[in-house]
Amino acid sequence: MEIIFNALGGIFGYILWFAFYLVKNFGIAIIIFTFIVKILLFPFSIKQQKSMASNARIQEKQRELMEKYKGDRAKANEEISKLMEKENVSPTAGCLPMIAPMFVMFGVWYAVRNPLTNVLHIASDKVTAAMNSISGLPGLGASINSQYGEISIVKYFEALQKYLVNENGNSLFTQNETSNIIDFSKGFDFLGLDLLATPSQSPFSSMLWLIPVLSFVTYVLSMLFMQKMNGTKMQGCMVLMIFGMPLFSAWIAYSVPGAVGFYWIASTVLGFVQSLIMNKFYSPSIMEAKAEAQRVLLRKEQEAKYDFIDVPDYVSPSQLQKDIDAGSKQKGNKSGSSKKKQKRTNNDFSSYQDKKKI
Repeated sequence: MEIIFNALGGIFGYILWFAFYLVKNFGIAIIIFTFIVKILLFPFSIKQQKSMASNARIQEKQRELMEKYKGDRAKANEEISKLMEKENVSPTAGCLPMIAPMFVMFGVWYAVRNPLTNVLHIASDKVTAAMNSISGLPGLGASINSQYGEISIVKYFEALQKYLVNENGNSLFTQNETSNIIDFSKGFDFLGLDLLATPSQSPFSSMLWLIPVLSFVTYVLSMLFMQKMNGTKMQGCMVLMIFGMPLFSAWIAYSVPGAVGFYWIASTVLGFVQSLIMNKFYSPSIMEAKAEAQRVLLRKEQEAKYDFIDVPDYVSPSQLQKDIDAGSKQKGNKSGSSKKKQKRTNNDFSSYQDKKKI
């Protein structure tokens, strides 16, 4: 995993260096970087929003099924599964979009942890030689954490520069690399916070403890607002996410350089703004209207495949019998009328014969 995250750190490092080159401040560069990452991850965000809206759309039907089969849990789960399949809703569809930003966060961590190789993209053999040079310095070498050795070189570069030489006494870094490191080392002060320092190793007066606290608070508030907007109740992996992820992010922000926790805060805040915007296009009501429109369109397409057949109006058997009886009665009346007419004609003829004899 270290190789994967380090590779991600190298990729994200190009974006971070580009942003830093524009503003010369790592805190602002992280905000710009986060905005760019949000654009790249926008398809995942849309998928997550659709999943949450779809789950909200079928929650009422799920409650009805649970009530209907409250005595048979297995049957209730079976019917709910059929409902989800029919509505094309997956209970785990929203998990992957929530996990994807974690890989980005680890990529940022490796970019911040190894700024020389992943942000400034200096050859790893030069960086290793620099680390070996300062590790042998009396007093300083023992105090440097090997995990954040590159950060230490960046942070104290001007003081260490004269010791970062090869066997021939020449500088390990080119003039351009030296200039970039010096510029980079001066850009980590953001609103009085040293983003290269680690909250767990800094005094309370440094105020770096604000980073893990804000990381936790912004994440929880964002998740709660999203839940309220979508009208959903977190289920399955989402229950773990709403409680576990904020604590996990706060622990990371407390244990690593402040730049990583600051990225997490920026990502959460920009993500919340993004959710507000997407909710106008993918809210549960809008998703329901779109689903209904799709069903109507599909029905019309299916009907268009068949020729129209003019079917006579349906006549119930009782009404049909009444019509038959009425027809028979009318026929009988006509027959009686004919007999009367024939009898009257015969009488008229007899009367005429009698008159003729006289």
